[in-house]
Amino acid sequence: MKMIDTVPAAAEKVRRGFAHVDTWIFDLDNTLYPHEAQLWPQVDERITLFVCDFFGMDGLSARALQKYYYHRYGTTLRGLMVEQGIDPRDFLDFAHSIDYSLLAPDPDLAAAIGALPGRKLILTNGSRGHAEAVAERLGIGAHFEDIFDIADAGFVPKPEPATYASFLARHGIDASRAAMFEDLAKNLAEPHRLGMTTVLVLPKTPDPFRELHEQEEVTASHIEYMTRDLAGFLLRDIGLFGADAGR
Repeated sequence: MKMIDTVPAAAEKVRRGFAHVDTWIFDLDNTLYPHEAQLWPQVDERITLFVCDFFGMDGLSARALQKYYYHRYGTTLRGLMVEQGIDPRDFLDFAHSIDYSLLAPDPDLAAAIGALPGRKLILTNGSRGHAEAVAERLGIGAHFEDIFDIADAGFVPKPEPATYASFLARHGIDASRAAMFEDLAKNLAEPHRLGMTTVLVLPKTPDPFRELHEQEEVTASHIEYMTRDLAGFLLRDIGLFGADAGR
């Protein structure tokens, strides 16, 4: 598969394009903002510190346990809830007590999202407060109808099917007329199965704070498009892959 920002993820597939889309759904972390803003490393470090304090263990051990929970349960929070019965709100308040000052306004992204026809929503495994802070800093908050956070999902994270089902039901969304933008390929499998047009958002430059497999190009039936420039994709490529895409 050839990866060019203006080419669909798999040229041989029949693609739905975007002309039919009336609902635009965006993940938050590492999708709507670049890793250079240094937000996720702060959250990641805070999670490690939470695990450290909760279990009274050293940093290396806490880090290992954190990643065990992440890989087994989808999020560290879910693992701590299932195995330790923690209060998720305490965890989220602690994890998202970060410095947002390095996140600059993104007028290109704001213009691109604002120009999209129809509804726009954020679907995140993070907290509403965190999503609101990010959207405010980026200058895109006014364009979104609502935020569906981990609490709205009953603290069941993506990619669990129940999370997408409750999100769609809450907002009365026809999945066949929606597009989903995500930085994790695994989180697009269920949206694709439900009938959404899927876009994998990859970093422009390698992110040293994330696992390599989470930044790689993905050839899979549930990934219809890929981009390393979200604003550019929304401004240029939505039209390019519009009504005639895939015909």
